[in-house]
Order: sequence, then C-alpha cells, then structure tokens
Amino acid sequence: QVQLVESGGGSVQSGGSLRLSCAASGYIPIKLCMAWFRQATGKEREGVARIEGDGWMSVAESVKGRFTISQDNAKNTLTLQMNSLKPEDTAMYYCAARFAPCNYIDPLPYWGQGTQVTVST
Repeated sequence: QVQLVESGGGSVQSGGSLRLSCAASGYIPIKLCMAWFRQATGKEREGVARIEGDGWMSVAESVKGRFTISQDNAKNTLTLQMNSLKPEDTAMYYCAARFAPCNYIDPLPYWGQGTQVTVST
C-alpha cells in the first residue's frame, strides 16, 4: 500500500505563487507515476499535471506556462510550482499515483487527502 500526503496549500492573492508537495510512503518497489488533480466546489475533478513514463511533464492547457510539475524519484516526492495564480485556480488539489508503467487512462489507485488552494482577487 502507498500513502500520499500533500502539503503547501493555502490562501494567496491573484498573481501570487504557491508550491505544493506530495510525499509518498509505504512499500514502493518500483517507479511511481505521479500526477496532480484538482476539484473546485461544484465542478468535476480535472487533471492538472503529470509526469509521463519517459519523464516528460504534461500540464493542462489552463495552467500551461504558469504551473510546473517535478518529481524526485529517489525521494518519491512530487512538487507543483504554481505561479501567476488566478481565482479560477481555487480548488482542492490532490496528488495521485500508480506504479509504472505510467498508464493515466485507467483510474489511479492511490490518492492523497488533498490540500486547499484559495486565490482571491
């Protein structure tokens, strides 16, 4: 079993920055494929960014140029650097993972509890 714990959320004004972290623990014998999702109140959960199997970063169009995802495989940590935040980025942010191969079509089995990000005007 893998446990994921997010941290770094908070409240910030529009244009500000936050850095989210996700720490994975438990029995992790092979590479973890990790991603960030978010869910705003009254909306469906959406993918924000993920690390592909070859190590490349993929981000949603809505955050491209503003958010950067990175993963430290040795430490099993995932980071989301969020710059130029907008009120529409307000949501609960979740870290999710699966063991390699990095298949993001099927539901990811491991999820954190989430960390709230609130962006005010």
